[in-house]
Amino acid sequence: MISNKYVDEYIQLYESGQIKLNKERIMLIEYLREHVLSRDDLYFDDDMIEKCIRFGEKWYFPLQPFQKFLIAFVFLFFKKNDRVFYRKHLWMLGRGGGKNGLISVVTHFLIGPHHGIREYNVSIVANSEEQAKTSFDETYNVIGRNSILKSMFYRTKEKITSNKTDSILKFRTSNGETKDGLRDGAVVFDEIHQFESNKDVRVHISGLGKKKNPREFYIGTDGYVRDGFLDGQKSKALKVLKGEARPNALFPFICKLDEEKEVDDIESWEKANPMLCHPRSEYAQGLFDTIYEEYEDLEDDPTNREEFMTKRMNCPVTDLERSVAKWEEILATNREMPNLHGREAIGAIDFASIRDFAACGLLFRENSDYVWKTHSYARKEFVDKYYSYSKKQDAEMAGKRKFAPIREWEEQGLLSVVEGETIDPNLVVSWFVEMRNYYDIKKIIGDNFRMEVLKPLFEAEGFEVEIIRNPRAIHSLLAPRIELAFANRQIIFGDNPLMRWYTNNVLVVIKKDGNKEYQKKEPIRRKTDGFQAFVHAIYRADEVAGTDIGSSLDALNALNF
Repeated sequence: MISNKYVDEYIQLYESGQIKLNKERIMLIEYLREHVLSRDDLYFDDDMIEKCIRFGEKWYFPLQPFQKFLIAFVFLFFKKNDRVFYRKHLWMLGRGGGKNGLISVVTHFLIGPHHGIREYNVSIVANSEEQAKTSFDETYNVIGRNSILKSMFYRTKEKITSNKTDSILKFRTSNGETKDGLRDGAVVFDEIHQFESNKDVRVHISGLGKKKNPREFYIGTDGYVRDGFLDGQKSKALKVLKGEARPNALFPFICKLDEEKEVDDIESWEKANPMLCHPRSEYAQGLFDTIYEEYEDLEDDPTNREEFMTKRMNCPVTDLERSVAKWEEILATNREMPNLHGREAIGAIDFASIRDFAACGLLFRENSDYVWKTHSYARKEFVDKYYSYSKKQDAEMAGKRKFAPIREWEEQGLLSVVEGETIDPNLVVSWFVEMRNYYDIKKIIGDNFRMEVLKPLFEAEGFEVEIIRNPRAIHSLLAPRIELAFANRQIIFGDNPLMRWYTNNVLVVIKKDGNKEYQKKEPIRRKTDGFQAFVHAIYRADEVAGTDIGSSLDALNALNF
């Protein structure tokens, strides 16, 4: 058994009812007791922990119990070789929870003489320079306010150097020049919800291991990017907490509401932000007052609820008046595809413009499930311009946000990137011709605008074509069916991140008459073609099952739009 007084204190605060913890932190305590604190081959470096805490409280601010708890696990080591037990640390707290302040303390200490490792360089990485400099600037200013620290550290606007250890603290953005060959001791990734994939992370951590006791810190609140790097880290954290992964694969400290409804229980806010625990410091009380004002403002401006829940409560919610389905429901489409060989299917197509994307697909029925097999085409000039498809580095090199990992999806066979001024309609037709070798395609559906070019090509190949004269008119009719299918987990896309992206990009617009339309959350980069093709296929889904979709659809189809 091992112990540390700050770890014991934090656990005791919870068990005595003095603080509230969310389920992930309750799981953390249980996991630590079973897999970490019960071991006899580890030790807390109490001397180093005390030095770090004293350093932080002398030069920065009074540290809260949860911050001391986190510091303790930064200095947990194997007895046999004095190597760190946790290389990776994940700290997720609601906005204002002090994660940047704490990382300023820890990184400043790690480059200093008390830590004592020569040339233990630390990089702080974020998507923007402004965010990357948040903790760096705090350390820069702390040094500037004290003559003792000025004698110990040399500072410029670009880097801070320890005079005794020659260790350097610097900030970096995830774009720009190559980062290969770095010799960091530790790397901090700030606001990790903005990272679309782990490509940037891999580049920055490639130099770790050249110094003793390498560390990686991943800090931030939750965000709006789904299926990205953060979701992967959260999934890994859950496996660690459940005992399904190597015990030291990650130290996961996740603070969030357990349920959306807890936002109306002010005493539960500390689940998302441990800074709000009682007794509150002057800073914490000011933070609480600010959050409370924002909460009250939601009554007059409910449109800010999604931002408040995501950033303040670390609990992303889906506004179902604006989105097709909750993200969890979209993720649930990732189910194994059944054997479809020889089965009946309805074909469908959609493209906003033959100059950017085109999507085609086949809809099958499997009992009560809708099974969607799809492929997309994207024009190279378009994906180069808006997603930096051809660049070796990520899209941020061009000063753009990476909205979609086109090359990854291409490698997975989910889409084809094609040359030319337009997407050749014959490519779409050829895909269906190929699919006809394996499936019984009853008909192909598209709207009037898209079928103007494609209809004669399809008919030349012997396909029956149905044209939807007014596609927006069917959205309101089909919306309840689609929403129920997502809610009841009746949609199967397979492991298709492109379809999940398409679906998550859909904006549900409720018109004055109460009818719904499926539009785009962003007009250019957030494509919805694959989802719109899926909607077209759902329009005739029951023909595959051999039943009628209902009198209401028959009536609509009979109208002359």
